[in-house]
Amino acid sequence: MATSPTAPAAARAARTRTRTRIVTGVGLAAVAAAVTVGAVSANAAPAAVAKKDDAQPQALVTSTHLSIDAATEAARAALDAAEAEGQRVTVAVVDRNGNTVVVLRGDGAGPQSYESAQRKAYTAVSWNAPTSVLAGRLAQTPNLKDIPGTLFLAGGTPVQVKGAPIAGIGVAGAPSGTLDEKFAQAGVDAVTK
Repeated sequence: MATSPTAPAAARAARTRTRTRIVTGVGLAAVAAAVTVGAVSANAAPAAVAKKDDAQPQALVTSTHLSIDAATEAARAALDAAEAEGQRVTVAVVDRNGNTVVVLRGDGAGPQSYESAQRKAYTAVSWNAPTSVLAGRLAQTPNLKDIPGTLFLAGGTPVQVKGAPIAGIGVAGAPSGTLDEKFAQAGVDAVTK
């Protein structure tokens, strides 16, 4: 059997391709190892390295917020106070920024009470005053009612620490705003006393 003159050339080409694959594979493995080591090194760096351009302590503000547990406790206390008097209400708790933290809709509460409770809580924390007091201001400034998200009806009360609002509690659904506000105050009392 005769061998073709191209057989040794084909064998050399196959060996070259194999060597190229091995060298390429080793090179890729080295790059992957370097990237991994670099990523691990970057992640292992201390988290709080002070830099000259970091914010100075006097430029930072600390604010107080209710925890989710405290907000839930306040809402539950307000709902329990309403249920103890046979009232079907919804209770909303918002944080200092007016964002809803928790809403509890009592059994049989009307569909309008959900949004009303949120808006009362938002109004109370925004002005740091009970909404019954704020409703009285409408006589002097009727355009207050046009501010989005607000509701100037009794039933919202701010939660305060050292006179500053940290949350708002709104209750809606009782036959009077006076009752709504009484129940909201029960929620405030549960987390401030």
